[in-house]
Amino acid sequence: MPSPKPKTVQTMKPETAAKKLGVLLSATPAEFQSGVVSRDELNALQASPPAWLADLRRNGPHPKQVVAAKLGVSISGLARGGITEPLTTAEINALKAENPEWLERERSIQAETRKEALRLKQR
Repeated sequence: MPSPKPKTVQTMKPETAAKKLGVLLSATPAEFQSGVVSRDELNALQASPPAWLADLRRNGPHPKQVVAAKLGVSISGLARGGITEPLTTAEINALKAENPEWLERERSIQAETRKEALRLKQR
């Protein structure tokens, strides 16, 4: 009977881990940016986020996919609105309060897209 193979540790690049954590890589600590992250380490960060991760998630700067989700638009909609840089939570809240015309338009486009996707799914 052959002996079982030792389990290999799955690792990922810091860019991938940051994306899975929903944070901007350039805003993470240097030790996070320079190393590799194992699947177990990622799970531990998600289950019990350290102070730096909790602060980044709360205050930003946020990557474009998070900015788009918080504003209720697509990533393409952000680009059409001229938003190309990461935003902090305060900047996102200010944009929501200001509610510029492009944001209203992109939100309605996003709502229509979701309705259409739901309609197609129900067929």
